[in-house]
Amino acid sequence: MTSVKEFRVDREPTDSDLGAGRFVFTDAYSVFDWGQMPDAIPEKGASLCTMGAFNFDRLADAGVSTHYEGVVDSDGAVVELADCETPPTEMAIQLTQVPDLPYDSRTGYDYDAYHDAVGDHFLIPLEIVFRNTVPVGSSLRKRGEPREYGLDSDEWPDEKVALPEPVVEFSTKYEEQDRYLSRDEADEIAGIADIDSLESIALSVNELLNEQAADAGFTHEDGKIECLYADGEVRVADVVGTFDENRFSVDGHQLSKEVIRQYYKREQPEWVEAVAAAKENVADADGADWRPLCAIDPISLPDSVLTAVADMYTAGANAYTGTAWFDAPPLDDAVAAIKRL
Repeated sequence: MTSVKEFRVDREPTDSDLGAGRFVFTDAYSVFDWGQMPDAIPEKGASLCTMGAFNFDRLADAGVSTHYEGVVDSDGAVVELADCETPPTEMAIQLTQVPDLPYDSRTGYDYDAYHDAVGDHFLIPLEIVFRNTVPVGSSLRKRGEPREYGLDSDEWPDEKVALPEPVVEFSTKYEEQDRYLSRDEADEIAGIADIDSLESIALSVNELLNEQAADAGFTHEDGKIECLYADGEVRVADVVGTFDENRFSVDGHQLSKEVIRQYYKREQPEWVEAVAAAKENVADADGADWRPLCAIDPISLPDSVLTAVADMYTAGANAYTGTAWFDAPPLDDAVAAIKRL
């Protein structure tokens, strides 16, 4: 189980064949890489599964290869999303190999060992990030100057800025602390997977999500994909275009998991600071896991916050898919509640 969804194996993958399995979406959530947080957000899992399935269907229509096989209905059958009478919480997927990524405190992570263990069927150990906007506080501002990204300015503005063209970046997937990579570093970590193909697919996914978000009255600000390599091609894996994987906004107000991050920054800044300090200090520890170094645990969310966030997920999923899957307030009311947090 990951911090937010369970992972079930129906058929194990091999060096030469993909396996079969399922994602079971839970109502758990994670922020700041903490892992499972103290609370559950009602119907979050169903909203993410529904949005993810909807996007996978659209990617298939656009000719983008993915690991998606369908959703699981209330009778346990794998069906198309359109054939479901209620929002699904399980997604049928192709499985590939994901070996352990060895770590040594002296030499770091051993990606050669990772690839030696899998042959030519594997989950690419990268996250491919695409950005359409650069908000205040974005790490992108520390990694480059505005003109490098097509902006006619020598300094980053004091407000969120839209990029003239999407920016694609690569970061690590299985390291305890995500880090952004140069293109050469990402190419090496990707193994036999083609880095240009990864970038091209990310841009195609981003364009599709931009269009769908605009049709729903959203702005798609940024997001990521993960990919597998099988049979000589790259396929989109994990889940795409949900309020956990991506950041959306409505009239400048966040419609994503960022709402929860900002709540913790306001209401429990000491925990956020302790997390940052633990991540920084892990370099001096024997292992790669920073969490035991964090002396503070996150607080639980008040019921009013849980309700507002749950309505954000469900109302947002209804609006994004154009279908009233959930008994949720109108999107404008859900956004208004989030603004009051």
